[in-house]
Amino acid sequence: MKRVLIIACGALARELGDVLKGARLDWVDIECLPAVLHNTPQLITDAVRERIDRASGRYEQIFVGYADCGTGGTLDRLLDERGIERLPGAHCYEFFAGADRFAHLHEEDPGTFYLTDFLVKHFDRLVWQGLGLDRWPELRDDYFGNYRRLIYLSQVVSDELVSRARAAAQRLGLAFEHHHVGYGDFEPAIATAAGARL
Repeated sequence: MKRVLIIACGALARELGDVLKGARLDWVDIECLPAVLHNTPQLITDAVRERIDRASGRYEQIFVGYADCGTGGTLDRLLDERGIERLPGAHCYEFFAGADRFAHLHEEDPGTFYLTDFLVKHFDRLVWQGLGLDRWPELRDDYFGNYRRLIYLSQVVSDELVSRARAAAQRLGLAFEHHHVGYGDFEPAIATAAGARL
């Protein structure tokens, strides 16, 4: 079996590990970039390019475990030049929820802030501290004043994570909803990239 490299967002490390282990895709290697890059999406494309260049010639296939993720199409241009595919959609909320379900949620209320399992676990570091709300709490309304609700799109079933997501919504002053979506379009995309059938 040909060796495959997945260059992925660090926010997907656990989910990638679960999919690869569950499907016994042991010919696939994962290299994760720091999840904090999402706070500066203009840096994602260059970070992915550097990893692709470093892996050149060592793998028969490379797959990128990012959606567009706020790169404004620059990631797609790089991947088109290199003949490399990526996860479907604009962001992880879309591929976890599934394109149709996410489109429905967005149409229902565009003023929605989303969390995944990873973002619930790291809410303080990536959102609260990442946006400086720990130092300047008065910025909360500047950042979130146009949002009305927070939806937690969970990958695993966990009462603790639901509780933490609800607390995050309260801190942001948003209504709370929980939708258990599992891995959505993520799992089949990874299996296809690895040349496997789940």
